[in-house]
Amino acid sequence: MSSLQTMKENIRHNGIIERIEGGTVYVRILQQSACAGCHARGMCSASDSKVKTVEVTDHSGRFKEKEEVVICGQTALGLQAVVIAFALPIVWVIALVATGIAWGWSEPVSAIMGLIGLIPYYVIVYLMRERLKRKFVFTLEKQENNL
Repeated sequence: MSSLQTMKENIRHNGIIERIEGGTVYVRILQQSACAGCHARGMCSASDSKVKTVEVTDHSGRFKEKEEVVICGQTALGLQAVVIAFALPIVWVIALVATGIAWGWSEPVSAIMGLIGLIPYYVIVYLMRERLKRKFVFTLEKQENNL
């Protein structure tokens, strides 16, 4: 498999190891929107960046705190995460609003019920977090300048 093909199948972020506890490595990454690197980002309200901490299971002992690393995840898993976090909730809200309107509720009441209906959805996602952690697996690589 070519390295270009591998890059297309993986999501990669540079990060710094904050701490290591047992077999869990906590990596701080800077998550940027597509336009965050744009020269006009200071004038635009669309540019966005956030610092995130990602937990990676690693028992190799190859890494140390404050080390710069590359965190990798499969693109397909990233798409599944987007579906779980955004697509399914939107479909759920639309279905609840449509059901409320079909039952004769007013549009504002149906809309409020649709939004309230998100609470059990996200509670279920929260309760399934351990199962999701096992599915959405990240790996660490040393940055080339650290080799």
